[in-house]
Amino acid sequence: MIGRFLSKLLFWRSDKPVVALVRMKGVIAPATGGMRKSLNLEGLEPQLKKAFGLSNLTAVALVINSPGGSPVQSQLIADRVRQLATKHNVPVLAFCEDAAASGGYWLACAADEIYASPASIIGSIGVVSAGFGFPEMLEKIGVERRVYTAGTSKSMLDPFKPEKQSDIDHLKSLQLTLHDFFKDYVTQRRGARLTGDSDMLFSGAFWAGSTAQELGLIDQLGNMHQVLGDKFGKDFRLVTISAKSGFSLFQALSGAQNDAMMGQVAGQIAGQIIDSAEDRFWWSRLGL
Repeated sequence: MIGRFLSKLLFWRSDKPVVALVRMKGVIAPATGGMRKSLNLEGLEPQLKKAFGLSNLTAVALVINSPGGSPVQSQLIADRVRQLATKHNVPVLAFCEDAAASGGYWLACAADEIYASPASIIGSIGVVSAGFGFPEMLEKIGVERRVYTAGTSKSMLDPFKPEKQSDIDHLKSLQLTLHDFFKDYVTQRRGARLTGDSDMLFSGAFWAGSTAQELGLIDQLGNMHQVLGDKFGKDFRLVTISAKSGFSLFQALSGAQNDAMMGQVAGQIAGQIIDSAEDRFWWSRLGL
């Protein structure tokens, strides 16, 4: 027992260089307070602060596996990574797994160097909005919908009304503004390393890692352990900074003690089903 304690103490007092590992996996979306496991600054902040605060820190490794999501959360996370990297004067390395696409690529660009597998999906530098329209459904089933607004555009893009060209034009304008933010960030972070034609790079298309390297979207092909071993040799410590475990569905069900609580759990389950469908949409855009 004492020997084990001393070995742990000596481990943390070691002078070996440290590489902190933070995993960024999933769809990027605001925190909702439910059971959904999404990427957002609120959830990642404790991990990032702990990672950049380690003693003998040599580098921070971001392992990214994300099809994208919220542009706001993408920017917030990337900006926070850069703030901490500048404050602690530590390089950041991004390692892309299945995908670093759309907002996931935005996160990767927060790193000083980007690595990927030859089969990783990289890019999708664009903005997408998707939904459904049901303008004739209510009439067919005999339902009268009543919506009252103050402001001529308050019910813009209502799925139960025919599309208006003015609404579409407004949405496209918003998308172009967000797209410009995205393009500017990629250009700022990647600079002269981008070798592909800008119209193609920023078209919203995505590529395998091997092609992404040719286009300058990533720096090299390689997995995390290989790259870190080449950079720091065998004499470094890889410290994984894990997220706190969330409240599971099993815990919610086992903790429900009456009908009201079961109703709340049922609502959470329904919300989780909707969230899963939305997550599936983001991944399916990449054929994954």
